[in-house]
Amino acid sequence: MIHKIRKYGDPVLRKECDRVEKIDDEILELLDDMVETMHDANGIGLAAPQIGVNKKIFVLDLGDGHIRKVINPEFLEFSDETEENEEGCLSVPGIYKKVKRSSKVKIKYMNEKWEEVTEEAEGLLSRALQHENDHLDAVLFVDKIAPVAKRIVSSKLQKLKKETLKELG
Repeated sequence: MIHKIRKYGDPVLRKECDRVEKIDDEILELLDDMVETMHDANGIGLAAPQIGVNKKIFVLDLGDGHIRKVINPEFLEFSDETEENEEGCLSVPGIYKKVKRSSKVKIKYMNEKWEEVTEEAEGLLSRALQHENDHLDAVLFVDKIAPVAKRIVSSKLQKLKKETLKELG
């Protein structure tokens, strides 16, 4: 089932998420729905709060034939080396800005079979893991952009927030 993606200004995007305690049919269905919603929106990642679910879950599909279903992620290492690249977000449509992130990370998480996965990542995968994990901590990529860039997009963000709040009633 395709869910509505929550937009900038929706309070659900600013709530820290709860850990998942076990895999059940509800979580498995949620993971499948998230993948379907992400693909429908032409995204490469989607976190549970983006569809209004307060759980530490996100999905990634970088087009490499491997869909990651990430539950209760925990970063073990961040490289000191950073890269600055342009990012966008399904919850912040139409805004793309450069964000500085660690170029390499090591992450541990549970997959949909409740198996522990430890993965080292660099490049786009590293960036996507960090971006989606931020959602679980109530952080959006626009919170991490340079002050000058933030001023440039502030009117767009205010307009988006106003539209979102109007929609929510």
